[in-house]
Amino acid sequence: MTMQGVDLPIDSPPADYLKWVKLIKEDPNSLGAIITTHKINLFNAAKEIFDDFDTYARMFGELSCIAKSAGRLFGYALDPVSSKLAMRRFLPDDLWAEKRGEALLFGAGGSALAVGAALLNKDNGHNVPSKIILTDINENRLIQARQKLAGLNPNVQIELSVSKSTLHNEECLGKLKPYSLIVNATGMGKDIPGSPISDRAIFPENSFVWELNYRGDLTFRRQAMNQQHLRALHIEDGWVYFVYGWIMCIAKIGALEIDDGMFERLEKIALERKSV
Repeated sequence: MTMQGVDLPIDSPPADYLKWVKLIKEDPNSLGAIITTHKINLFNAAKEIFDDFDTYARMFGELSCIAKSAGRLFGYALDPVSSKLAMRRFLPDDLWAEKRGEALLFGAGGSALAVGAALLNKDNGHNVPSKIILTDINENRLIQARQKLAGLNPNVQIELSVSKSTLHNEECLGKLKPYSLIVNATGMGKDIPGSPISDRAIFPENSFVWELNYRGDLTFRRQAMNQQHLRALHIEDGWVYFVYGWIMCIAKIGALEIDDGMFERLEKIALERKSV
């Protein structure tokens, strides 16, 4: 299998997205694609030529993976599954059922939706956050995010908070219960420098801090690290989430079965390449 990248500018014309999806569908040597950005734009531009979508692709109107089988074209939104697998690596079993903590997601874009969907999955049973708080500078994006998440688990309250400043985010952080999950899903620290909070922010004790970025200045992670021992924090970056995302897409494209042992071997290889 040979991988060839296609780098389209942000907000390219729909015809450009459609052109590349058609090429994948019609070229017998093209097996599929991993979509790293433009996930919603690509879905909107090319949805009519797909034969089927998975549940999350239909629900969220976005794609992270394109794959073919027997000449049919399938679209997948795998980020919620990748999120759940990544959180399984660092969140204790029955955390929410036992501690009744909350989840605060900074950002209401695709990454926040993926994490929210993983937390609200009905397969979790009673092991769900007591509340999920979404913050974002864009009120419409918040409303759309709640509309997409609300039907997944009506037993969990989803609270929206329009944020115009780091101070506002810090106030949301300060209200959280202990044993909560705090996620930086804004892209700040990678796509743009900085963090959704300032250095004066105080994390709730015994909580889990997830910086979804794995490269960049990682300011949010540094802020949590400064309080790790004082507040008894568990801190994760986005590396395992990133690796799960790619490996799951490759598994779909190549019709491969990836068990835990295989994932650990592939993760080790990826980590070696990362450090080169």
